[in-house]
Amino acid sequence: MKVVALVSGGKDSCYAMIKCIQYGHQVVALANLMPADDSVDDLDSYMYQTVGHQIIVSYAECMGLPLFRRRIKGSSRHQNLSYRMTAGDEVEDMFILLNEVKRQIPSVTAVSSGAIASDYQRLRVESVCSRLGLVSLAYLWKQDQSLLLQEMITNGILAITVKVAALGLDPTKHLGKDIGFLKSYLHKLKEMYGINVCGEGGEYETLTLDCSLFVNARIVLDEFKVVLHSSDAIAPVGILHPLAFHLEKKAEHLSLSGIDEASEISKEKEGFVFEVQGDCIQSCEATFKAAAEVVEADEVAENRVHIARTKSDNTFSICFWLQDSCRTSAGLQEDLEAVLRKIELELLGYGLGWENVLYIHLYIADMNNFSIANETYVRYITQEKCPFGVPSRSTIELPLLQVGLGSAYIEVLVANDQSKRVLHVQSISCWAPSCIGPYSQATLHKEILYMAGQLGLDPPNMNLCKGGATAELEQALENSEAIAKSFNCSISTSSVLFVVYCSTYVPSSERHKIQDSYLKQMRLLQLDKGSVIQVLDPIFLYVLVPDLPKRALVEVKPLLYVPEDMNVTIGTEQEHSCSRMPSYWGIQHAHWHDSCIQKCVVQGKICAVVLCITSELLVKICSESLGGDQDNGDYQNSLREAQMERVSRFCIYLLDKLYMQNNFSWEDTKNLRFYFPTSLGLPLEALSLMFTNAINELAKLGQRIIIGEEPIFNLIPVLGAGRSATSMDDIITCELFARKS
Repeated sequence: MKVVALVSGGKDSCYAMIKCIQYGHQVVALANLMPADDSVDDLDSYMYQTVGHQIIVSYAECMGLPLFRRRIKGSSRHQNLSYRMTAGDEVEDMFILLNEVKRQIPSVTAVSSGAIASDYQRLRVESVCSRLGLVSLAYLWKQDQSLLLQEMITNGILAITVKVAALGLDPTKHLGKDIGFLKSYLHKLKEMYGINVCGEGGEYETLTLDCSLFVNARIVLDEFKVVLHSSDAIAPVGILHPLAFHLEKKAEHLSLSGIDEASEISKEKEGFVFEVQGDCIQSCEATFKAAAEVVEADEVAENRVHIARTKSDNTFSICFWLQDSCRTSAGLQEDLEAVLRKIELELLGYGLGWENVLYIHLYIADMNNFSIANETYVRYITQEKCPFGVPSRSTIELPLLQVGLGSAYIEVLVANDQSKRVLHVQSISCWAPSCIGPYSQATLHKEILYMAGQLGLDPPNMNLCKGGATAELEQALENSEAIAKSFNCSISTSSVLFVVYCSTYVPSSERHKIQDSYLKQMRLLQLDKGSVIQVLDPIFLYVLVPDLPKRALVEVKPLLYVPEDMNVTIGTEQEHSCSRMPSYWGIQHAHWHDSCIQKCVVQGKICAVVLCITSELLVKICSESLGGDQDNGDYQNSLREAQMERVSRFCIYLLDKLYMQNNFSWEDTKNLRFYFPTSLGLPLEALSLMFTNAINELAKLGQRIIIGEEPIFNLIPVLGAGRSATSMDDIITCELFARKS
């Protein structure tokens, strides 16, 4: 990509440019924000470093690139973490600056910044990039600061301190010193006082005088004075004010492809400095109209939308799908719009909106239409509608049309409060895959971390890693771990449930390697954690699907339990005796029932269950119910509805028993999914009726469940599912998650 680099003069913004070039991008222009008054050194801005701004003008000549500068007219008016366009805010100065760069150099598609740990700065850069249709590149984001500092020094960045404001840093002693000289002292201060060695906490600021990007000349600071801003006895604040400097031409012109090639784009602008004037241009704001304004309501399509809903009042899931749409639908866009409109209306009926949605499962009939799905999705779900953070998302291709459904099927997890914590990083970085758009990496709500589906993407370039399914899985788990660390947890110790989607592009002979790779990766992560007091024992569900985004071979969807107090002992529930469990439909407890079940229960908190009904278990279920031996061939070759009725009752019986044993109720259910293979040969309507009847019968028999007009479960057509990657051939697979309010 062609990149404009935001430069403050500091070491971080310069090293971020070096990383951009290392990852194959071309830096074609520089952009800098400076004080309105030349005599002012430090604005003490929340967003911008301005100390040393007198020297930045030389960067154009040193690098042979056009430099665009703007005087900061705004102030930090919108101080909430997530930024919204605010007239008079200093962020709007960045918008005007980058908008002018884009106008003069239309080939620019990305913006580089040196953000390392500040969400405040990153979110504002991402907001501006989103409005201008640019990609944010933040290759230093979340990197270890000690390693970063050493990398900068090793890569030849000569940067001196121009501001100090921390315990242990003395303006008279430490200003004007280069980072290589100060490195060991900074690490000593880290050990003594916990400072950030890269200065991310405002401990110090730097000015780069030379680096590999300066292909034409280096900056020599001839004279400066120290200005004391605060004489605080503990942590005095001082800045370096440059009085004289000159450029020293480099004897040999260094070859740096990312710079040299970029210069060819606009030779006439090489070394050119342009000061950007003007006020905020409202017309440049990329806004989306409300969905109701964009598309007229299609009552016919909406009448075909079917709904399922769990009964919990505070956090619940709602599913929306179209029945028999393949005979009347014009395609994915029409179906998806109908479903999204119905969701909005349903949420409105509860007095809620998109801001209340925690997670979205987006199922589509053809992954070739993924771009159409995204274009439609972003018209309804926007950051403006979700001020507390956009939902996390998983997108999967399912055989929807084969079972008579429409091209779009959506499940949303909804909360009736605003206590969620959302992680949404849109910048491309080395940390984890970016989420460019209105979907986030993860959402934490009431101690449950719902993580977006993770592909085996290499974060810096957002390409699938090479090496097949096992390599993709290992990378996906690394990405998941990076996200988990942002919430002070680990997938190796806090995971409750892993759903692993496997594409049909993975040869059946290779599927066993997926499981082996997972176990290897988990062992490595646990070794990295060292001695851990408490580790949850997660459960697994493997689902075979036609295709995944980017033609990925695997996608991982972890669910984690993150207690507010990490020191509280996690206890598993003491189960009640099976002898006290009621018997329904003539089903008596048998020891082999346990072979169907995987579960992860945290006492008084959560209950996760995966229930697998294989063809072998089907024989036992039907034989037990009928009270006699049956011909195995009959069951394997032809599944009659009578048999599936018994299976549906058996599943509901086991789930009810698990709830009773672990002191949970059906009202605690957050989601209940039944996966069925298209090879089952039963109409979805018939299967839905069987489970509905079983639940209704349970309600009459035990009065432990409240029923309503909509079913409390959703049926998901797949190519296969099971508890291992090598045996995704269940007749029915159930995934249940419950949480105490």
